[in-house]
Amino acid sequence: MRAFHEIMRRDVVTIYFIKYFGGDFSGSICAVEEIIMSAEAKVASHYGKGGLEQKIFTALKNAGINMDHPTVEDLAPVDEFHVGGLESTKELAAQMELQPGMRLLDVGSGIGGPARYFAAHHGCRVTGVDLTEEFIQVANSLTRLAKLEALADFQQASALQMPFDPATFDRASMIHVGMNIAKKDALFREVRRVLKPGALFAVFDLVRTAPGPLSYPLPWAATEETSFVSTANDYRDALQRAGFQPERERGRRDYAIEFTEQRNALLAQDGPPRLGLQLLIGEKAPLVAQNLLTMMKQGTLEPTEFISRAA
Repeated sequence: MRAFHEIMRRDVVTIYFIKYFGGDFSGSICAVEEIIMSAEAKVASHYGKGGLEQKIFTALKNAGINMDHPTVEDLAPVDEFHVGGLESTKELAAQMELQPGMRLLDVGSGIGGPARYFAAHHGCRVTGVDLTEEFIQVANSLTRLAKLEALADFQQASALQMPFDPATFDRASMIHVGMNIAKKDALFREVRRVLKPGALFAVFDLVRTAPGPLSYPLPWAATEETSFVSTANDYRDALQRAGFQPERERGRRDYAIEFTEQRNALLAQDGPPRLGLQLLIGEKAPLVAQNLLTMMKQGTLEPTEFISRAA
């Protein structure tokens, strides 16, 4: 596994070197790493801001949430960091054939919103992995606060090298994560490795539906440097090469536009809520939301669900 991780690390660094410096690369990998940070470190630095746990706890108290036992629904305004929020998580879960006691892997789990939903409402034993150490700390803290630590836990790890044995999980989910990962083939192969045969893998990502530049900042990236948005065809092909059989696919542009327009209208009318995604995104949250909405309306991006089964 260490050799695999080293190959993947070198591959990602080489992609960055060619993308930003041009030409062929045949020099020392160490020399390149002195010039550019690894893709994973850049992604983690985009999300980790410092002081997040205290901000969320303060916001929960100010919003009048019962701090002795907050529910999944209480936490949803801040911990469902994707288009459609909690409703999108419910829609995805409804397609995953979940049963109590199943082991579920949440790839790129953020601060744990979907994982806690799967645990609380479906009785699954959920493990989340994420690159950002601060997100893992906050996810575990909120899970303890919600009294769900017996069903959900979170570990800091790369989705390209997860610390699990083969065929460990019955299900896997990945929500708004693939846009930060260049090597979709390697990502899906690693997910397939840790899933049991016949397990379902549910993906909900933003895919590119038209050429042209993207307008930054976006929820997953401040610049194109850590943005790797692919087409639906790229996802289908990579999933099949990794050993998954596609079962269902659904584009959610209309729903996502309506959801984002309603949220933006409320922000314009009332300002940021006490408990909201601005705690994760920061002061640029309105611009981020508007950029995403514009590109969905232009037909450049579309949130899309992919439900596949491990062969």
